[in-house]
Amino acid sequence: MSVRQEFLPYNIPLIEEDDIAGVVDSLRSGWIAKGPKTMEFEKRFAEYVGAKYAVAVNSCTAALHLALVAAGIGEGDEVLTTPMTFASSANVVIHTGARPVLVDIDPVTMNIDPKKIREKISPRTKAIIPVHIAGHPCEMDEIMAIAREHNLFVLEDAAHAVYTQYKGKMIGSIGNATAFSFYATKNLVTGEGGMVTTNDEDLYNKIRILSTHGMSRNAWNRYAQAGSWYYEILAPGYKDNMSDIMAGLGLSQLDKLERMQGMRQEIADYYKVEFGKMPEIEVPVELDYARHAWHLYIIKLNLDKLSIDRGKFVEELKEENIGTSVHFIPLHMHPYYRDTYGYKPGDFPIAESVFERTISLPLYPKMSMQDASDVVNAVRRVVERFRK
Repeated sequence: MSVRQEFLPYNIPLIEEDDIAGVVDSLRSGWIAKGPKTMEFEKRFAEYVGAKYAVAVNSCTAALHLALVAAGIGEGDEVLTTPMTFASSANVVIHTGARPVLVDIDPVTMNIDPKKIREKISPRTKAIIPVHIAGHPCEMDEIMAIAREHNLFVLEDAAHAVYTQYKGKMIGSIGNATAFSFYATKNLVTGEGGMVTTNDEDLYNKIRILSTHGMSRNAWNRYAQAGSWYYEILAPGYKDNMSDIMAGLGLSQLDKLERMQGMRQEIADYYKVEFGKMPEIEVPVELDYARHAWHLYIIKLNLDKLSIDRGKFVEELKEENIGTSVHFIPLHMHPYYRDTYGYKPGDFPIAESVFERTISLPLYPKMSMQDASDVVNAVRRVVERFRK
């Protein structure tokens, strides 16, 4: 008999009546595309992360791409990033005409290893995209020092890192630009959606213009009474802006982000205690310099203590009615990257080793502590069945 009668999904967003009201208010206002709520969301999010500027867009992928284009990254350039990430972190580099160059990870945090960054810098290197995996910050002091030394643009992929802090500084205020995700599974959701933050006014203006077809700054309100029909195309931009429907939800979610993070922290603390009792399980770290966003709770299996591999462990948890995921299949193992750039097994041994033994467990505000207990009990039952 399974731990649970009903399946526990890997992730469900927390949507409450205030969120619904925020969206309905946008619909009733008549502003359903980019409008005043999008502008307010940008302002308040910038204030929250301690950045001077923010541009709301329709995805984190768009945020990453716009920042690279605005920074002048293009044909013949190289951009360093991690193999342990979702494809968008590197796909956007290719879209600019540049080449993504992968750097192996730190085995503890799973983030890009700054010590290995220097080894991959070439005369063509123009930028670094550190990815804050699961919500634990990268070692930003060292990364920024390397960037200053080599005049590199630092674009933080903070898809997992709303709420994250590094040495007391909010992620979103450290690199040259930072890209956030508000996808349905993230800590703050707008369905789809993202944000770029920066302290660079020139970069901000370029991103803002590029995000709406390259139109001049007054374009968003040209149909309002105070607006003007006249606009100018200043660059061959993109259609990447956020809508007020999404921003209405985003503002509501931002209002309760601290409460939702408290719920995540409670479950993460419980997991740490319970999984810490199992030698077969390695729990994620939260180093002294970090405030973890706990977007993901990634355990590592000590496979030398188990008679099954990660794939079988996932199947067994599914039989216990517990949903899971894996973050991530390293980029160099995917056919496109393997075939295009000639990557092969063994090129990034730490990322490969970590991938083979990781499982992401349910962790989200809509979970109850009974749900969390069920997750722990399910993991314990699998461990007990397959302990060496």
